[in-house]
Amino acid sequence: RQLTATKAGRQTVRAKGTYVILRELHRWEPEPPVLGACEKLIQVLIGDEPGPGLENLLEVKVPEEVEQELQRLDREEEERWRREEEERGSSPCPKEASW
Repeated sequence: RQLTATKAGRQTVRAKGTYVILRELHRWEPEPPVLGACEKLIQVLIGDEPGPGLENLLEVKVPEEVEQELQRLDREEEERWRREEEERGSSPCPKEASW
């Protein structure tokens, strides 16, 4: 997350071919939290650059209702991972660090 917070960081990560590596990792990685992290990072890398004044994503003010909705979606995703792990007979995945 830190590496892609700024425009310069995103440009560097893109220039190193990270997208191709993440795409391949996503094809074979079995752990749902890792897949989720790959998907989120891929979205940052392929997305449009934010407008002026929003170049540093860590400084962007997110409206409270949007933040709550994102947290709710993260909780639902974690619960889905836990259910999938239980169905496979494995122990639940550890909680992923928030993006």
